[in-house]
Amino acid sequence: MTRITRRNSRARASSAPDGDKPVNPNPRTSIPVGGGRGFSRILNITLIILLSSVFLLFVIGLYMKNNLVNPVRESVKPRVVTPFPAPKLMDLPMFQGEHKESLYWGTYRPHVYFGIRARTPQSLLAGLMWIGVKDGRYFMRHVCQDSDELTTYGWTHHNGRNYGRQVFVDQKLTLTTSFLKSKEKESGYGGDWAVRIEAQSEVLNEEMKEIVHLFFYIADEGGTLDLGKGTSDIPNHHILASGSRDDLGSWQLHLESKDEFEFHYAGFKTPHIHNLSDLVQMNLGTQARKIGRLQLSDTSDYGPNILVFQISAMISFKTDIAFVSKSRGSTSRTEERIRSLTGDSLTGRLEQKQRQFDDKFQRCFDMSDELDSEAITVGKASLGNLLGGIGYFYGQSKISLPPSSSFVPEDNYISYWPAELYTAVPSRPFFPRGFLWDEGFHQLLIWRWDVNITLDIIGHWLDLMNADGWIPREQILGAEALSKVPSEFVLQHPTNGNPPTLFLVIRDLVCGIKKNKFTASEISDISIFLRRSFVRLDAWFKWFNTTQSGKDVSTYFWHGRDNATTRELNPKSLSSGLDDYPRASHPSEDERHVDLRCWMRLAADCMSSISEFLEDSQTGKEYNLTAKLLSDFELLNQMHFDYTNGAYFDYGNHSEKVRLSWRMVEAAGGYPTRELVREVLEEPVLRLVPHIGYVSLFPFMGRLIPPNSWILEKQLDLISNKSFLWTNFGLRSLAKSSSIYMQRNTEHDAPYWRGPIWMNMNYLILSALSYYSTVDGPYSDNAKIIYTDLRNNLIRNVVKNYKQTGYLWEQYDQKKGNGKGARLFTGWTSLIVLIMAETYSDC
Repeated sequence: MTRITRRNSRARASSAPDGDKPVNPNPRTSIPVGGGRGFSRILNITLIILLSSVFLLFVIGLYMKNNLVNPVRESVKPRVVTPFPAPKLMDLPMFQGEHKESLYWGTYRPHVYFGIRARTPQSLLAGLMWIGVKDGRYFMRHVCQDSDELTTYGWTHHNGRNYGRQVFVDQKLTLTTSFLKSKEKESGYGGDWAVRIEAQSEVLNEEMKEIVHLFFYIADEGGTLDLGKGTSDIPNHHILASGSRDDLGSWQLHLESKDEFEFHYAGFKTPHIHNLSDLVQMNLGTQARKIGRLQLSDTSDYGPNILVFQISAMISFKTDIAFVSKSRGSTSRTEERIRSLTGDSLTGRLEQKQRQFDDKFQRCFDMSDELDSEAITVGKASLGNLLGGIGYFYGQSKISLPPSSSFVPEDNYISYWPAELYTAVPSRPFFPRGFLWDEGFHQLLIWRWDVNITLDIIGHWLDLMNADGWIPREQILGAEALSKVPSEFVLQHPTNGNPPTLFLVIRDLVCGIKKNKFTASEISDISIFLRRSFVRLDAWFKWFNTTQSGKDVSTYFWHGRDNATTRELNPKSLSSGLDDYPRASHPSEDERHVDLRCWMRLAADCMSSISEFLEDSQTGKEYNLTAKLLSDFELLNQMHFDYTNGAYFDYGNHSEKVRLSWRMVEAAGGYPTRELVREVLEEPVLRLVPHIGYVSLFPFMGRLIPPNSWILEKQLDLISNKSFLWTNFGLRSLAKSSSIYMQRNTEHDAPYWRGPIWMNMNYLILSALSYYSTVDGPYSDNAKIIYTDLRNNLIRNVVKNYKQTGYLWEQYDQKKGNGKGARLFTGWTSLIVLIMAETYSDC
């Protein structure tokens, strides 16, 4: 309408001067007459008004075009990127003040070997690099990656707050880094921190001493840095850098060492801090070509935001680096704080922190005497690596849009709102970012160590919920996180869910309050948290209940499977968390997934318990009815139980006659190429999907089977039978009887959840075995025997692998027990601590 009006106005304006009286072609010779002058004046005024109106309408139309018509799709945000309309959990007073400041600094950069940052979007960053030598060649170590082939690395101790100790073994070099936080009355926000770096070598011959090249850096994501003056009033101390920030005040970075070393530096100005390794290597390469030495250039860009300090010394070597906030020159009190963070004083404080960690570990987990010192060491490393792997991220997720969306972004995605996330990560070298379903398993361990950290982490996750009640399952926030993710996995799909494992933790917290497991202060915090979070948990449940529901009442299926694939043996269900675990061969809306049904029952039961705790009887009644419906044993059996195999199965459009075959296909350019493609030899029919594995045991894990039911006996037989799931190293993910057991899913996808042993599922199965071994019933003795044997097998195999390889692994081979997949997988594999402690849900 605006454009039409504007065009009509122009037409009227152009015809306005044409009247009955002709325009005088020579106005200079015209003789003014009184009446004619009046008419002319009126005509001119009319013309001016019309022209002004045209101009005004043009301006209004242009404004509407640019600000109302074209960007209408941009001004109204799609719901998928609209935050959930409720107060944020992280705005609660319990997460402000002393709590927030106590967690301000930390080793929150899990993707690098050693990195420090603050829990703020634009932070000071610090970290360590070193040069490793292999086969006579130099390699820079900075970002955690398997290709570096470190013999071992990881946190041996970390308390999640103010202390950690980490060991790296890189060929003949052994580095130890220790981290300590300190809060003094004079400190700035978040306090001070110190890092101790120790270098040792296997070579004991004095004549063959090696040189270690260390590179400690500090960077500012939102400002510039000042190079230190070098000398200090304190003996053996050097001022490396200084600066000032609104949150910290003035600060200084000091280095102290009693050993001899050579010092060089370089300053860089770049917005791409995640490419720091490349900048340092380029600088070293240029210097090596110029002067033939491996040293930084001792130069700096103007107004640098990164300063790198090279410390080269003969091994053995030790140095301390101290960060002092709110420093005002070289006052005596500042010097005292620096001394307390270096030298002998730091040694004493680190030893005290390690003793405190050891004491708390024993109090929290009360390990039995049957476990030897090797097992205890593995337990501490498991916990330390999980806590030391907690990271802080800030950025925007990239969300894919369905074809039906009317929103037209510039790219093939739309950005989530800028958000922060404080979370543990599954694996520092492979998955150094947040994964939704992993986090529930992580917190089963962390809440037993520090419940306030757990509440903080869950609060961050729930604050990522959009207006529909959906939470992106994988969080790739910021340039550093993005740099570690293949492009095909970046986009998050708002139609797809992920197992709501956070309900496992929340159920434990509610149960723990009822059983007096918490202090009065902790009970108060949990209660406040549950009251604020309930509306989000309610929306989360309803999102699952509507978007993932099946055709029949109380049935569900994981959305997101590819029903048009020509290359997958069995289309993956990534949203289930079990990736390539075999489902119905032909995805359809007729599917019923037994694992998702059990997750929904857990969520409904947990919501019922929260409602009861909050004295919300009406909502609690509704959730209680849903939980009872999903717990209905007869209905569960009707939907999912196979009486022939004595197992629970998915249901869907399925054919067992599917295989991958090599075919010649036409590639780009018309050239033939050989590819592995899917071939269906028998038409699918609606039926139960006959694959015994972890999914088959979900009703058992959920304790939905009555203790006196013969079906429980069948479940115990499946678990303990070596022809199905039992191995001497843990329970395999898929039975040997399955037609897809250890089969590749594509030419490039090796079997993942099709045989190997996974710790998270074994933990849930052990928890159920422990339950059934203690309740009255005819199968309790058998459950106890299986429980004891399975627990011993898991502990023995994890400890053996850690001793042999120096790592915890993502999964374990079902034939020989060897670690497989990602190593330094200290996410849910750290549940071995709870298995050692025999600590399970007792709700």
